Amino acid sequence: MAKAALNKAALNKAALNNAGAQSKATTLIKGAAPKRSTKGPKPSYVLDDQIGFILRQVWQRHATIFAKEIGINLTPTQWAALAKLTETGPCSQNQLGRLTAMDVATIKGVIDRLTARGLTETSSDPQDGRRLLVSLTRAGQVMAEKAAPNALAITKETLAPLDAKERETFVALLSKLR
Repeated sequence: MAKAALNKAALNKAALNNAGAQSKATTLIKGAAPKRSTKGPKPSYVLDDQIGFILRQVWQRHATIFAKEIGINLTPTQWAALAKLTETGPCSQNQLGRLTAMDVATIKGVIDRLTARGLTETSSDPQDGRRLLVSLTRAGQVMAEKAAPNALAITKETLAPLDAKERETFVALLSKLR
């Protein structure tokens, strides 16, 4: 099963690195999806042409690269929390959720798991005793420092099928859609 996943990832990467093979790459990303029939009128809604579906496929590719390359036992959401805490310093769980685009339940679960692993800790906010601040422990700082180069490599590999100008444009356009 692992070999099949690696073969699929290799096929995805090979197809995506071929700039002239867009339709082939789409087929490989989808796996063994059947080709659309050219007989008869085109359906009014074709899933393969929808932005949400394409973004999900790209996310799946990125998540596969992340799992393979991060080099430490972190999920993408856990890494996002550690990276953001590295940038901002201590902040409330609610604020951290907003900064990492996670809902209340998701960020709570992420922080609970990171705290259980000794990577984050909570303390009372001196300005508002009802609020808890989340911060990195020393182990969390070390983990974030160790993961940062891998995370940069993951971004580079995810965007590898694009040339420098395409990468810049792609990131700018996605940022505009946030």
